[in-house]
Amino acid sequence: MLQPYINTDQEKLVEILNLNIPKYFAPEEVIDFIHYLEIKGDTYFTIKNENEIIGGVGYAVRNDDKSGRINWIFLHPEFSKIGKGRKAAEECLTILKSNPTVEFLKVRTSQFVYEFFEKLGFKITHTKKDYWAKGFDLYEMEMAK
Repeated sequence: MLQPYINTDQEKLVEILNLNIPKYFAPEEVIDFIHYLEIKGDTYFTIKNENEIIGGVGYAVRNDDKSGRINWIFLHPEFSKIGKGRKAAEECLTILKSNPTVEFLKVRTSQFVYEFFEKLGFKITHTKKDYWAKGFDLYEMEMAK
């Protein structure tokens, strides 16, 4: 299901991200995502269904606060709400939980998706209106390792 990201996956991932605009992401976030892949592509995965890319998910370990984070999770709308995103997130959480330097887990998301992360065990710690873009609020969430 998860395959390590390679540069040739970028075009398909951006195409899928655009299918999630404006429902889950703001248009200006596409540039942020491309930049993310350039610097963190080594910890990013494509989510596949029968060898077809249907989304992506990444993770990061932050040494400054000893957190593990899930980043940029999204799916093609046709594959939403059938458990593929949950499985991908759980695989990233397994990677993060196995890292001895990670003390707790974090995610930064929006009001449109925070309930997905609540189902995984995350709790809201902070919100900020219009953080990502106008109408796209920041929801910072954490959970114990």
